[in-house]
Amino acid sequence: MDKELFEVGIAQRKGTLGAEYVEKNLAAADDFTRPFQEMMTEWCWGFGWGDDAIDAKTRSMMNLTMIGALGKMHEWEIHCRGAIKNGVTKEQLRAIIHVVGIYCGVPQALECFRVAKKVIEETGLE
Repeated sequence: MDKELFEVGIAQRKGTLGAEYVEKNLAAADDFTRPFQEMMTEWCWGFGWGDDAIDAKTRSMMNLTMIGALGKMHEWEIHCRGAIKNGVTKEQLRAIIHVVGIYCGVPQALECFRVAKKVIEETGLE
């Protein structure tokens, strides 16, 4: 493990998803899942999010589009919360979902809208 990338990654991960969520996931990791949690934190969040080439808000918008395209709605909800934390607006969420609908189909856009409405209500996003 690259300790420096892991430290960058843990800071990025907590900054987007929230310290409580990240710490809960790491604490729940066992011998079976811990190596993946550590590597994912290092690779995705340290390597993938750890530079200044793209700001966190834009990365969140990219993630929502890709995760929405994959139809991974549990992850989409988590990243929707993170995107709001990173400054993504309600209008931008709508535009992201429109792109998902255009390229991935109406049923997938409807799923994204369903989850986004729940997150918007829970977070109080105006």
